[in-house]
Amino acid sequence: MDNQVPVVIVTGASRGLGRGIALRCAELGFSVAIGYAGNAAAAAETAALCESKRNLPGQKFVPLRADVASGAERAGLVQGTLERFGRIDALVNNAGIGPRVRADITEAAPEVFREVIATNLEGPFFLTQAVAGYWLKEKPAPLLRRGFVVIFNTSISALTASLNRGEYCVSKAGLSMGAKLWALRLAGEGIQVFEIRPGIMATDMTAGVKAKYDAMIASGAVPMKRWGTPEDVGFAVGAILSGDFPYSTGEIIYIDGGLHLPGL
Repeated sequence: MDNQVPVVIVTGASRGLGRGIALRCAELGFSVAIGYAGNAAAAAETAALCESKRNLPGQKFVPLRADVASGAERAGLVQGTLERFGRIDALVNNAGIGPRVRADITEAAPEVFREVIATNLEGPFFLTQAVAGYWLKEKPAPLLRRGFVVIFNTSISALTASLNRGEYCVSKAGLSMGAKLWALRLAGEGIQVFEIRPGIMATDMTAGVKAKYDAMIASGAVPMKRWGTPEDVGFAVGAILSGDFPYSTGEIIYIDGGLHLPGL
């Protein structure tokens, strides 16, 4: 089944940032395992859009359902990718959720906290463990220019505090440390690890608070004066997977229009 086309798993790829990442991977000649939690129609649409970007005959784009909060489904995603593609060359941990109910931290519900942590932190940490374990045990020859790659998609919320969605901030801050841990552990194995840290992005997650962020952007909070897009994140992931950072690992790459920059 190995057709010498690099294979990238992208979780949460049915919509939003994950779709932008998947499309860029398709443009660059990679096959994509399109991870999704429940929206099969959206995942199929991502696959069709990837097909329109294909530039090599051996590329494949296959939706694979998996809730990354479930250990069994994480294992199924890895196994399903190997069965359908024959290999794994990169993992992009993109899947994430916000709290079902935004509440001040004085009123945050434990069950909502646990749900967010399970998807945003526990899921990508242990999915990385599974994929890295496959690489370390099976020792396949990598097809990417610089070897195997893991990317964690975190958030500006790993740095900035939002009192009405503290569980999200905690999950992303924890995932940022997870990226550092995996980078340190895997560097000697020839496996690069990066953290992508998006800012205010135009996705389903921010649609309900668009007016708030429009006002922030208009007031100058984002120096580049615009929303971020899934394409912006896709370009960053594409540069990493193309091997354009050969002597880097554990780096945080901000995709936020300068939002993180302190100013007076």
